[in-house]
Amino acid sequence: MDKIPLRILGQAKSDSTPEHFIIILEDSRESRRLPIVIGPYEAQAIAIGLEGISVGRPMTHDLLKNTIAAFQGAIKEVVIDRIEEGVFHARLQCEDASRKQFSIDARSSDAIAMAVRFDCPIYTYEPVLSEAALPAEDTEIIYEGDAPEPKSAPAQPDPDKPLHEYPRKELETFLERALEREDYESAAKLRDAINNKLNN
Repeated sequence: MDKIPLRILGQAKSDSTPEHFIIILEDSRESRRLPIVIGPYEAQAIAIGLEGISVGRPMTHDLLKNTIAAFQGAIKEVVIDRIEEGVFHARLQCEDASRKQFSIDARSSDAIAMAVRFDCPIYTYEPVLSEAALPAEDTEIIYEGDAPEPKSAPAQPDPDKPLHEYPRKELETFLERALEREDYESAAKLRDAINNKLNN
């Protein structure tokens, strides 16, 4: 299965759970974005690694990098390889001092934090993107067979009304507008609601 390169586009605070963040990964063609919910510690670790900020004493991910480097090892790449029950799983593709390569299971957030420290590429597979990715903000979303919603339609669903009670066409309009305002968390929920309607 071909690996698809990803780049870190940025991080955003979660609206529904303020203690969490969402990291946005973009595919190599800049056509799809993969939002992953992560904890505040992991978000901070990724930001520190990206910015190259010195924090004095090494944090956990820095300590792990220093330990691997001390044994002349390296992380060559990170692969977000699957989704199980809504949870992203990743693998660290490592190399030891003898150049023997091996793979280690990891949380996606920890894997990304290590990738920025080793400056190694991040990949995923098409099934992961097909299941969880959203169109990029500048990608026009066209739903065949459905007429465009009038401009006067509400921009987002009523928080007191369950998503499954909306018709698919209206959910698709909400999804398009959520992407326009870069509300990736709402977009992910709307995408799941649309997929449920398509599968039922």
